[in-house]
Parts: sequence; C-alpha cells; structure tokens
Amino acid sequence: MSGCCNPEREGETPPAPRTLSERHSGSRAGYVDLPGGDFAMGDAFAEGYPSDGERPVHRVTVSGFTISSTTVSNQEFAVFAGATGYRTEAERYGSSAVFHSALRAPARDVLGAAAGAAWWLNVRRADWRHPAGRNSHWTDVPDHPVVHVSWRDAVAYCEWAGARLPTEAEWEYAARGGHQGRRFPWGQELAPGGTDLCNIWHGEFPTHNTLSDGFLTTAPVRSFPPNDFGLYEMTGNVWEWCADWFSASYYQRSPLHDPRGPLSGSARVTRGGSYLCHRSYCHRYRVAARSRNTPESSTGNCGFRVVRTRGKDQR
Repeated sequence: MSGCCNPEREGETPPAPRTLSERHSGSRAGYVDLPGGDFAMGDAFAEGYPSDGERPVHRVTVSGFTISSTTVSNQEFAVFAGATGYRTEAERYGSSAVFHSALRAPARDVLGAAAGAAWWLNVRRADWRHPAGRNSHWTDVPDHPVVHVSWRDAVAYCEWAGARLPTEAEWEYAARGGHQGRRFPWGQELAPGGTDLCNIWHGEFPTHNTLSDGFLTTAPVRSFPPNDFGLYEMTGNVWEWCADWFSASYYQRSPLHDPRGPLSGSARVTRGGSYLCHRSYCHRYRVAARSRNTPESSTGNCGFRVVRTRGKDQR
C-alpha cells in the first residue's frame, strides 16, 4: 500500500519473541458495554478510495460486546511488558517508522526513508519505549497511545489481557456511536463551528502543521470529546489494528451477521486515521474509511484498542 498512512516493513524476519510468562487478570475498568445491533456499514457518500473497498454500503448485525473506551496507552503497555518480558517486533527488528518532524534521535540513527513517502524515516532504536527515537521515552508521554506496535504485538497484549482485537465490523459499529449515515462520530462536518474534534493534520502536509488542535503527533487518550457510546478518539490520533485480514472486495460478499473478514490475506485492517491524515492526500479519518498494513509492520502512528466477547473473554 501507499506509505502515506503507515509504511510496510521490509527486510529480514526478527528473532522469535519470548513466550509470555504471565497472564493478566483482566480488569473491566475503562470498558464500555455495547448492546450490538444492525447498522449500515460502508461509505454512504462515495468519498473513499476505490482501492480501499469502502463500498457497497451493506447491512450488518453485530452481537453485543465490550470495548475499551480508549486505545491502549503507554502506561498500560508498560505493565504488560514488565509482567511478561515481551519484546515487540520493532524492538527485535531494531528499528521502526518515525514521522520526520517528530524525530528525536541522532542523524546516524536514520536508516533511510520510505519509498514515495519521504516523511517516514526508518529509525534505529525507535520502538514503543522510544516513540520518536532513542532520545525520547514513553515515560514522557505515559497517557498517550502506545505506538510502534505491530498487529502481532497487539494480539500478544490481548492474549495477556484476556481480550482480543475488534473485528472491523465491531470497530465501525462502535465508532458510529449509534448513529447511521454519518461521516464522523459527531456528525457530517469535520470541525463544526470551527472546533477541532479529532487529532489530524492541519496546514500543508507534510511540511507545516498549524497545530490548531494542539498536537503535532499523538495526543493523550481522552483529549477530545467521546462519541455517544462514550468512546474516545475513534477518529484521528492513531490508526487502530483490527482482527480482520484486508480485502478490497470483501464488502461484496460480507456475511450479514458478525462478519470477521477474509480467511487469509497479506495485510490486516487498520481503522480510524491518525494525526497525519489530511484532506489533501488521505481523508481516511471518516468512520467508514479503511486502511491496512502487514502484520509485522510498526509505525509511530498506529496503536490499538481491545474488546471482550460477553461471557467468553470476560473473567
């Protein structure tokens, strides 16, 4: 895929991760119970990129589930890493993708730029602990979303927490907040009355950000008003991994009840957009918008939130 959203990792396979040594007891703090229901999934305005497969709009019914009100934060991920000794794929590869103006590392740590997206730098020692490079540290931003986590890292966290990643259908149902046919969780206008309601790029991408929303990169979780389900930052801030394999044609054959995506693929679905989205090149901060990346890839603008199936994952 294009590197504008989050570049794919290329290169050798990292060393195998350690086996998790402990499992979390599974707190319900910060979770919201959703009843499930029927909704129209997809792009009702024909605004998406054809290669993303946001159409046709189709009816979907999802069963009730429980979802975290925010993406997993650095502090929460640190508890997991400390309890298990888990090392992320970025740590094992030795590098990850950092946005150029966020870099906090010596020039020698820059290993190159993404093809066709020079604003993405492959930076040595960039990982969840060092989100902008070796001169940064997660303890400076403990309440920000954890980033530089691959799909596999997110799954490992979920397994420890007694949870799972949301399906793409669950994610969109949750993002819509009980409303049909909206572009954004709050309505049709991006900034009603001139008020910024999400963390995206403002200005001229990728060289000048006006910072009208207050943030160059990630914002702390709960920085913007929640949707009507009580869920924060369902658009903007960071992309969120979903459980599904990606297929641009999947909506043409999607099941009516609890769709879980194709049986196989090369990339996993990401949803929600990030602090780098801008209408000039990537308006994927709409609730219907889809993107994807390979399961081993990690970037400075992708994280995740978790869900639990009632009566199965909860303890």
